[in-house]
Amino acid sequence: MAFDTPAPRAMPDVACERGPEVSGRLERVGMQRIEALLRLPLADGSLRELPARIDAFVDLSVSEARGIHMSRLYRQIDAALATQPFTPALLHALLQGFLRSHEGLSSRAMLQVNLDLPLRRAALVSSHSGLRHYPLALAGSLKRGGALRLELGVAITYASTCPCSAALARQLIAERFAQDFPAHAPLDHAAIRAWLGSEQGMVATPHSQRSRADLRLRLAADVLHWPIESLIDRAEAALGTPVQTAVRREDEQAFARLNAANLMFCEDAARRLQHALDTAPDIADFWLRVAHFESLHPHDAVAVACKRVPGGYGADDQSLALT
Repeated sequence: MAFDTPAPRAMPDVACERGPEVSGRLERVGMQRIEALLRLPLADGSLRELPARIDAFVDLSVSEARGIHMSRLYRQIDAALATQPFTPALLHALLQGFLRSHEGLSSRAMLQVNLDLPLRRAALVSSHSGLRHYPLALAGSLKRGGALRLELGVAITYASTCPCSAALARQLIAERFAQDFPAHAPLDHAAIRAWLGSEQGMVATPHSQRSRADLRLRLAADVLHWPIESLIDRAEAALGTPVQTAVRREDEQAFARLNAANLMFCEDAARRLQHALDTAPDIADFWLRVAHFESLHPHDAVAVACKRVPGGYGADDQSLALT
């Protein structure tokens, strides 16, 4: 039995048929946290398929227009991610498409992708390894007739041991040593070694805490690939104490040694990252914030730094939204 296909009928489009109740330009109109699946190219040439959340916006520069065409943004994103890896070039093409589809309504387009990138990280000493998930933000903005602005955000989790606390602990250990081994008594090598390895010899320990660095980077507009892994490696090497995955006792001991060799206030951590990013290729500007989630206080110790490029990021800028 054949069924007749109903003829298309006109449907109301209130956004186009009526003007706004109150006129005015809007800086951003669009959608936030669009559920998506994208293929991210990695440094080894592989593609990693990852779930993501996408924010897509244009401005509404016509005061008398009631709204934009949000479905046009969504369809462009969905079609592009279904067939192409998410490269800086694809992001640029999407922003250009946003503006073309809103000709006469919008002069700026913005897109941000948030995702977690799992990377396998080797243990410090043993042959074990495990996955670390790095929160990422990949973003771009484009003005009609202007240049592309590309940004990359990443969060790095690391350990920080307080230099002041370490000095105070060393002082107590030295005082306890003077009590247990008086100056007038002969020193016995075996006894001292045993004392150093005992709880009695460890009369105080410095406090340390898990810490986090949020990095916001403006990339050169002509980059072909996201420099994600090289950036993470550079930042973790500068800090010296990235958190670990699978560990055996030898790895934990090596981690303790690294913490002792990398005592740092939040100011030290910020300056280490500042120096590392100053010399990183493909990074035109940066803003960073480190937060030490202190074990001594109920509040965090925080430091912010930027590259100080004229017209670039300032101290009052905020990081890309990283979860």
